Amino acid sequence: MGGLLIIVLALLLAITAYLVAPDGSPYANRQIVEIGGRKPGTSFEFLLLKKERQPAKRNFFGRLLFGQEDAYHYIPITAYQKGTDSITAEEYRDEGLTETKTYALSQLASDPVKRQTFWLGTDKFGRDISSRIMLGTRVSLSVGLITVLISLTIGLVLGSIAGYFRGRADNIIMWLINVIWSIPTLLLVFAITLALGRGFWQVFIAVGFTMWVNVARLVRGQILAVRELEYVEAAKALGFSHARTIVRHIWPNIMGPVIVIAASNFASAIVIEAGLSFLGIGVQPPQPSWGLMIKENYTYIITQNPILALAPGMAIMLLVLAFNLLGNGLRDALNVR
Repeated sequence: MGGLLIIVLALLLAITAYLVAPDGSPYANRQIVEIGGRKPGTSFEFLLLKKERQPAKRNFFGRLLFGQEDAYHYIPITAYQKGTDSITAEEYRDEGLTETKTYALSQLASDPVKRQTFWLGTDKFGRDISSRIMLGTRVSLSVGLITVLISLTIGLVLGSIAGYFRGRADNIIMWLINVIWSIPTLLLVFAITLALGRGFWQVFIAVGFTMWVNVARLVRGQILAVRELEYVEAAKALGFSHARTIVRHIWPNIMGPVIVIAASNFASAIVIEAGLSFLGIGVQPPQPSWGLMIKENYTYIITQNPILALAPGMAIMLLVLAFNLLGNGLRDALNVR
């Protein structure tokens, strides 16, 4: 139940990420290079300067799905003085270095100064780590979900054919399973990714097509165990088609172990996606991925600011642990004796 709670919270966070994140711009990619590499809890004041070209306003669902492009430039300041028609500010350039500039109020937002706290610090480009971790939840859950759907679809179909019909079909499918199983998962994912190209959707396909073998072997074994039982014989005696017998009568009775392995595959898919992104052949910048964030910030581990790389690593660990706990709980709940 604890794992399920974490998964539900992660799902809600993934859906509402752009609405609750401090940085609601597309991909949480608001770059403020002057404040790059800051420690957790750092606060800055920003002067909101209007952009020359104002971005189009998105409706609620547009912001929910894609975020809203910033209408202002965020200029870090250390102090400011407001006049009748202008603001004079000390713009932050670097540690101990500022530059005095004056802006007309017409160039600024109606509320021209905003303070923001970066609870998990900023990366080397000055992007808010907490916002990017929230959006990274969306990538990890999406990869896990699509991967499980692909692996379940292929695994259920091929495993059912092998276990139900046996004979030559079983021999061919088992040969294919053994060949794929003999190839290391990461190497197979690399090959598929390099063939399809690097990117967000390619990761789904690459990981999904490497995880169906577990499902197929499990389904084959389960169907071999139940195909001679009375209810299957009754379905055959009533003249039902093979497809109806498998889908309507056998599948519902073997779904317990399949659901457990689906939860395990979900966790494995999250780890594989993070590894691919860390190696640079998964999700591509500026889209936030936990593995990509570790790659961008792992040099900070040996400095005084290791949280920039540890935070996405902890997020991966927590979500994978949640799915493994859920899988263990489902195994106990569905394996009733």
